[in-house]
Amino acid sequence: MLRKTKVENGAVQGMAGADPRITVYKGIPFAAPPVGELRWRAPQAAANWEGELKAFDFGPIAMQRIPGLDRNDVYAREFYVDSDLPMSEDCLYLNVWTPAGSDYSSSEKLPVFIWYHGGALQLGYTSEMEFNGERLARRGIVVVTAAYRVNSFGFLTHPELKAENPDQSANFGHLDQKFAAEWVKKNIAAFGGDPNNITIGGQSAGGSSTLTLLTSPLTKGLFHKAIVLSGNMVFSAYQDRMRSSSLQDAEKQGEEFFDYLGVKNLKEARALSAEFIRDKTASFERWWSTVVDGKLVVDNVKTRLLKNEHHHIPLMMGYTSNEFKVKPDVKSYVELEAFAKEKFGEKAKDFLDALGTKDIYHALVAAEHCAIELGIRTVYKNIAKVENHPDSYMYMFDAPIPGKDNPGAFHSSDLWFFFETLALSWRPFTGAHYDLARHMCNYWANFMKSGNPNGMDQDGCTPLPQWKAYSEGGKAMLFKDKAAMDSSAPDKLMEFLVDMQVRFT
Repeated sequence: MLRKTKVENGAVQGMAGADPRITVYKGIPFAAPPVGELRWRAPQAAANWEGELKAFDFGPIAMQRIPGLDRNDVYAREFYVDSDLPMSEDCLYLNVWTPAGSDYSSSEKLPVFIWYHGGALQLGYTSEMEFNGERLARRGIVVVTAAYRVNSFGFLTHPELKAENPDQSANFGHLDQKFAAEWVKKNIAAFGGDPNNITIGGQSAGGSSTLTLLTSPLTKGLFHKAIVLSGNMVFSAYQDRMRSSSLQDAEKQGEEFFDYLGVKNLKEARALSAEFIRDKTASFERWWSTVVDGKLVVDNVKTRLLKNEHHHIPLMMGYTSNEFKVKPDVKSYVELEAFAKEKFGEKAKDFLDALGTKDIYHALVAAEHCAIELGIRTVYKNIAKVENHPDSYMYMFDAPIPGKDNPGAFHSSDLWFFFETLALSWRPFTGAHYDLARHMCNYWANFMKSGNPNGMDQDGCTPLPQWKAYSEGGKAMLFKDKAAMDSSAPDKLMEFLVDMQVRFT
């Protein structure tokens, strides 16, 4: 198997996965450590190394609150289980799982998947156990999981940073993601991968990061397909939760943070320890997020999506049944009528009619919807306006998740299934769950190969249940007890809300 190879910075040695046909390379530096004078700068090229890099261990996780301490947090029980993980500002490493053989050549050209973890842009790391890429690699995919800077380390900006580098003064975490993809494009052939068949993807903040890269003019041609899981694409008729910060507002927050740190300028801030900044970031209690910098992010990502100002490539997007639910903040039907008039104007009656009742309790139940679902349907309806746009696919994950907490299909629960890593979870998954995960992982692999998720099951002769493109009736693949296309009637409220979103584009 491919246990040794050479990338632009030097020779690298991997190790066998649980399946010895798969080689795993962990902790390959794709950029220089963003420390000292490189703190709050765009990523720089990694230095060459002498000898052979032993890529046997994951790199340190990015600076963030220590994971796994709050046992009341579902994610501390689910994924962030190790409080002793090495943590460092020197965090820009990636990991590769490859099924390429020892006698591979550049003609092997396996499809490539680059994964960006979630964590609200505040936390998260590539070594989370659910992101094990081996099951995908067994299906002929070269899997890459790439780290990036988070919270204030990745998304702070400041007037001094703009003075220092007007073109790259913000969004350092997204620049890390872009830089990792550029490294992959240049080096992935060394792992048997095809630099002309790259899929990027992520979940939650990793999904919204994928959308950021999808809508950036600086990433054209860098990837060829995109997968967005629960991508914080929150298009709500009731509240707008997908708005990037303006550069001016972000710079003001950066100035306030410097005051909070007790420093007068950028030089003093760069001299502080990473641990001090991490702890002050936690107590600062402000959100660090994507900034409209006019370069990488030229406008609000939602606006770019609504205007079809994105790379026109095959897309797969979906959500879980128990996440990002929104409804009007009213207490009576009179208040609901006033809300409808304010939000929808002359279309207010259509909105109220779609609810089908004047009983306020049941009206609010009817009005509740998943804001991510609305976002996906709106984007896909707009894509239909683009001539010859590649097919797009939508899913809804509603599998019964076992466990004493009885959580439902919560945000992130589909990760165990798409990566087919259920055996690493503490939850008592049964045979039906494993069958569903096998199908979901198959769909992913097929999409990464060709842009179409359909194909055969693992036996090589049984077709997977057909997943129709969204253009064929506006339906989603429903991952519940098994994989099957959603056969339910169209939701009148959702149709109305999508039309209201589209009419303003």
